[in-house]
Amino acid sequence: MKIFNTLSRAKEEFVPLEPGKVKMYVCGPTVYNYIHIGNARPMIVFDTVRRYFEYKGYEVNYVSNFTDVDDKIIQKAIEEGVDSEAVSSRYIEECKKDMAAMNVKPATTHPQATQEIGGMLEMIGALIGKGHAYAAQDGTVYFRTRSFPGYGKLSHKNLDELQSGFREIKVTGEEGKEDPSDFVLWKPKKEGEPFWESPWCQGRPGWHIECSVMAKKYLGEQIDIHAGGEDLVFPHHENEIAQSEAANGKPFATYWMHNAFLNIDSNGHVQKMSKSLGNFFTVREISERYDLQVLRFFMLSAHYRSPLNFSAELMEASKNGLDRIRTAVERLSDAWGKANAGQQSPQEQGHMATAKELVAKYEAAMEDDFNTADAIAAIFELVKLSNSTVSEKSSKTYAGSLKEMLEKLCGVLGIVTCRKEEALDEEVEALIAERQQARKGKDFAKADLIRQKLQGMGILLEDTREGVKWKRA
Repeated sequence: MKIFNTLSRAKEEFVPLEPGKVKMYVCGPTVYNYIHIGNARPMIVFDTVRRYFEYKGYEVNYVSNFTDVDDKIIQKAIEEGVDSEAVSSRYIEECKKDMAAMNVKPATTHPQATQEIGGMLEMIGALIGKGHAYAAQDGTVYFRTRSFPGYGKLSHKNLDELQSGFREIKVTGEEGKEDPSDFVLWKPKKEGEPFWESPWCQGRPGWHIECSVMAKKYLGEQIDIHAGGEDLVFPHHENEIAQSEAANGKPFATYWMHNAFLNIDSNGHVQKMSKSLGNFFTVREISERYDLQVLRFFMLSAHYRSPLNFSAELMEASKNGLDRIRTAVERLSDAWGKANAGQQSPQEQGHMATAKELVAKYEAAMEDDFNTADAIAAIFELVKLSNSTVSEKSSKTYAGSLKEMLEKLCGVLGIVTCRKEEALDEEVEALIAERQQARKGKDFAKADLIRQKLQGMGILLEDTREGVKWKRA
């Protein structure tokens, strides 16, 4: 299995620190509002990575945090006249609902920054003791970047080059910095902000130290994979490496994985998603228009390191693609129910050999840096094989084996193959019952009129031996 490692900028063979186990940390959202579809991409992508490792028999310890103390959370709390914990608690619960709707598995551990302050104070103290950090007069604690020779190795930036990128005029409160590139580990409280006691001042942690401490507590000093959006490479992940390796004296993460940005394609004009441009969508808003399985399918239809353009057209294409897979699974279920219990025919055995080749093709795609786009292409080939070779005359073994294959491969991608049970409203139920009565009375003209009326309401009917089946158009 090969993974593209941001650290080396190359695909590398995956070798776990401990055979059969994967220690994986994924940076989670800052919880001050509903999550947006940009947050959803790493959630879906790295959940799929986790699922594939589990499919291959690995035991995965998957840690993904919630940043529940932050300027944006504090600002939201001030606006609402509540404390910041009320805001973060509410949006953690809302985030979990959205994750469940996207079929993102709960992490092994979902740590919250505010519950890990003790570990942060301990690591900051250790960094000061080793000369990697210092406290300014106002109680702010800074990491001394020049004390860590490897600084810049993830983002491939040279510290002297970075120097020129930092503003020469120091912002208020940063007069105590020894060097403009030094970053905050602990900062003094401001009026009305939540704070914790520390040896340096009443205050709260910097963002970067939070993830270093949570990764260490729940995964250990060395981990296999650290992942997140590409916007986190610098400075967040760069600073995590500096803190963790300076404090622990050993390599932090073996592989660094980063997903590319999600852009918004509006009438052929591609823009980065932002609130200021008014092209900002939350997962909750998308759920009002689509089953969130469609969003998941859309996210996996491109390689995770490729920029992805979100558009209504692509969502419709994803909806149709997902529907095609689900229809194939339904057909296989029907065929299995009607099939004879005999063994596979020689012809079916040949088709099954082809199906196994497609499973191997799927696995090869996933083993090549988790190429979900090619994996989905292999699933569609399996759908095509199923549609063209399964009928009422098929054996139970053949129809059942194909169904099991499709469900298993889709399951690794977190794609649910069964349609949701949808409740018909009373008017539609009454119309279907009325049509059935018309058919019994051989009034086929009326039955056809009702079918057309239902079609106009977006309800498609199918008359089968088991009765009337319906689906939304």
